[in-house]
Amino acid sequence: MSIIIGLTGSIATGKSTVSKMFKEWDIPVVDADQIARDVVKPGWPAYEKIVDYFGEQVLFEDRTINRKKLGEIVFQNEEERKKLNGFIHPEIRKEMLRQRDYYIQLGEQAVVLDIPLLFESELFDYVDKVLVVYVDPETQMERLMERDQSSREDAKSRIDAQIPITEKKERSDAIVDNTGTIANSQEQLEHILKKWGIEHKNL
Repeated sequence: MSIIIGLTGSIATGKSTVSKMFKEWDIPVVDADQIARDVVKPGWPAYEKIVDYFGEQVLFEDRTINRKKLGEIVFQNEEERKKLNGFIHPEIRKEMLRQRDYYIQLGEQAVVLDIPLLFESELFDYVDKVLVVYVDPETQMERLMERDQSSREDAKSRIDAQIPITEKKERSDAIVDNTGTIANSQEQLEHILKKWGIEHKNL
């Protein structure tokens, strides 16, 4: 039986660092962000729906979607944003489950679903365990400001748009405290996986 791990965190907590560790240990990772980019490419049902609804104005000359242009339209208009999400989200979820089930059929010991908004989207029934990459709120603020060269006010508004990392920590099955070094985070992750009975060839 494969154990399905829902990997999540919040903006600037370092989730991608932990996701990379799983990949280095040959534990398959289903990346929701990558899938979100894929489903708006030509040939996908969501692409057809977007072009039908928003028109050719959202396309580049090569017929790929101009995400900036599309973003400008939906950013100003809540109804249009809901419409877009209605096209994209079902396709993302369908593809995530398809990839998850593919790895289960291969007999993988563990499969990671890397879902940034796992709590916000309430996708708990997709996974067996929820693993949160955590840093304390002040560290989160400092890292975001440094990463994006943004003001404290701007960073705060982006952090406030998500469920607080402290709440995610309380509701998780395990956390990797990513405040320290990468080696320290890796050590915590190894310990968690061993506790869950996941012995991988590179661990």
